[in-house]
Amino acid sequence: MSTFPTMRLRRLRSSAPIRRLVRETRLHAAELIYPLFVRAGRSVREPIPSMPGQFRYSPDTIVRECERALKAGVHAVLLFGIPSSKDALGKSGTDPKGVVPQAVRAIKRALPELVVITDVCLCEYTDHGHCGLVREKGRKGEREKVKTVDNDATLPLLAKMSLVHAESGADIIAPSDMMDGRVGAIRSALDKRGFDQTPILSYAAKYASAFYGPFRDAAGSTPKFGDRAGYQMDPPNVREALREIEMDLSEGADAVMVKPALAYLDVIRAARSKFDVPIAAYNVSGEYSLVKAAAVKGWIDERRAALEILTAIKRAGADLILTYWAIDAARWIASD
Repeated sequence: MSTFPTMRLRRLRSSAPIRRLVRETRLHAAELIYPLFVRAGRSVREPIPSMPGQFRYSPDTIVRECERALKAGVHAVLLFGIPSSKDALGKSGTDPKGVVPQAVRAIKRALPELVVITDVCLCEYTDHGHCGLVREKGRKGEREKVKTVDNDATLPLLAKMSLVHAESGADIIAPSDMMDGRVGAIRSALDKRGFDQTPILSYAAKYASAFYGPFRDAAGSTPKFGDRAGYQMDPPNVREALREIEMDLSEGADAVMVKPALAYLDVIRAARSKFDVPIAAYNVSGEYSLVKAAAVKGWIDERRAALEILTAIKRAGADLILTYWAIDAARWIASD
């Protein structure tokens, strides 16, 4: 009686070197993007309690962290800004002297070969914490008025922020706000100012997820009222994600992102099957902190769990993975 295929499969799993030889999905450090938080000041390296191992950096110290990433084999970073002041219009987000433009210039001077991606959104810069401008709606004389995010009024500010980042030297612009039409507005603004070669990585399928909690703590961007379900996607929906991606590509996006990653592997797979463009997936703060918390308790092996998660994201179809494990993962991959 033939033992094929059972014995053949068993033989191919018989030792670690053979398993590595026939492995179907392989992680590479060059596919990882390292998200970083930059805040005002000098010599700042401030721990983020809800994200063990992650810090808020000032523009000078973030350069040293970028050097560490590059030495580990990570060739791209994504910057989030934490300004010294916030207001209803998010004005600090469009300031050429703001924290993100400062950090971009410092990084590109020291490490021109590092790809610098900048997040474009108002949530970190507004005092209300929403990703767009807020207006009040209600009939004249009514005591209580409803606050809503004004999609169309937000677009010029996102375009202006994108231009400020590009002029500072950003390699890629990454809008994460989920306003309708923002990719087209940003693409038009960049092209008119001579940045037609600057790619846009759109957060095209960004869900209204419970996994963003630690990030909002790190960036101080928790909404002061309501939530973001009105402009971020409903978690049960997949077909909607494909429509969002298609719309952003039609407006000029060069690459698209699914966020979060781990709970949305099916969305990554669906996007990979339909679109022949670079697809990124964001292994978000909650996914990271859950593993970190369990590892501190000794309930889980952090290295094995992290690599398993990142491999699953790659296996689902992601070309690029944004992860707070980027430096650790690059080293783990090199030593495997």
